[in-house]
Amino acid sequence: MPEATETASKSKLNLPALTAMVVGSMVGAGVFQLPARFAGQTGVYGALIAWSIAGLGMLTLALVFQTLAVRKPQLDNGVYVYAREGFGLYPGFLSAVGFWASTCAGNAFYWVLIMTTLSQLFPEWRSVLGDGDTWPAFFISAAAVWGFFLLIRRGVKEAAAINFIVTVAKLVPLALFLVLVIFFVRWDVFAGNLTGGYDVPGGESLFAQVQGTMLITVFVFLGIEGASVYSRYAKKREHVGTATVLGFLSVLALFASISILSYGILPRAELAALPQPSVGGVLEAAVGPWGGAFIRVGLIISVLGAYLAWQLLAADVVYAAAKDNDLPRHFAVLNRRQVPEHAVLWTSVFVTVILFVVQFVDNALDFTLDLTAALALAPYALASAYALKIALQRDGYDGPAAGRRTRDLVIAAVSTAYTLFLIWVAGYVFLFLACILLAPATILYIVARRQQHAKVFTRPGLATFIAVLGFAVVGIVLLATGAVQI
Repeated sequence: MPEATETASKSKLNLPALTAMVVGSMVGAGVFQLPARFAGQTGVYGALIAWSIAGLGMLTLALVFQTLAVRKPQLDNGVYVYAREGFGLYPGFLSAVGFWASTCAGNAFYWVLIMTTLSQLFPEWRSVLGDGDTWPAFFISAAAVWGFFLLIRRGVKEAAAINFIVTVAKLVPLALFLVLVIFFVRWDVFAGNLTGGYDVPGGESLFAQVQGTMLITVFVFLGIEGASVYSRYAKKREHVGTATVLGFLSVLALFASISILSYGILPRAELAALPQPSVGGVLEAAVGPWGGAFIRVGLIISVLGAYLAWQLLAADVVYAAAKDNDLPRHFAVLNRRQVPEHAVLWTSVFVTVILFVVQFVDNALDFTLDLTAALALAPYALASAYALKIALQRDGYDGPAAGRRTRDLVIAAVSTAYTLFLIWVAGYVFLFLACILLAPATILYIVARRQQHAKVFTRPGLATFIAVLGFAVVGIVLLATGAVQI
């Protein structure tokens, strides 16, 4: 997500500065999870294929957001507005709530990650904090969530100094990781990790291995929509597309290098067994304990700074939706410091609820990571479908823009297909979980419509609600009977 809007707004950005901001919007905590997550699913060949698919798909998604920013500049209240504009009020509401829930799940992931990282830095705390899934870890995380709430409601906002510290804390350890790992790669180990086991009897097929990596590739690219936000700050409009492509390719190279080079440090089984953040474990295996400690300290600094930005983003999604009358007016109330206090309050409540729920799942870190990625997929798919729709209808493609329509049409079609494929890959469990959340949340939509004395559902909207409600009921039954477990 965007991490330096305040700085950007003060001056117009040249191409290098714009590219750096695009990179900063995409590099987050997920990159520190890559070695173990990839090794748990596939080998080198599968990783190369996975990054190729993710690279093409996510690049088209980034270009979709850029296209929408150019063709529909008036739609600037967030990702969810594209769903509302293209497919109706209720799908727009679902997109807003889904994106908000994704951001809240990401915030919960941050605290689980901080707790498990602290338990690695201080082994004597291991029995207390575990992997971020113990009750002491929950109470500490919940206290921190509400501490940030008190700061934000007093008007504390993201600052340029925080952005700089966060960026350095992320990129310097990762750069050091790449430099050191290149020198310590053992090519015999790398060769042994090539196939991931698809060539042995009983091993998973290469397709199944690649499929298993898709959600983590989505998670690490969350914030890709932030590239379009910076279009308004560019010195030259033509720099925006160039910065988007350059920034994306730089981030893709970083992510792919970290996951693939790690295969040359440890055998796949040992990589997969590393505790998260596994980048620290890989560097520790290469250079000794100081390497792991360095990565983990940098991660904690980075995550603490990024949490403030993500909490503000989550609240802003709710606030913007309320301003657009897609949520009750309650969420659009500003306090005397011009902070949307109710939006921040309910965001903090939801993050706390997610932290409570993860105490009952098998792997809190992976669950919150996958939930964050899965909840973002529908808003991304609807945005891609809207870009496809306006290209097909020639909406916004008059005059000189007509020549770009075919290009934008192809990009939007690929992005739509890719995001729909990701929804299928995520699986029905996360579809059920999303609907269990969205069905009762529809009460907020009904309240908002009645506040406007407007018809609640159109026929397509009602049909969509019935489908969501049906999936929610099925999901609850399957969870209650133990047929589906999380």
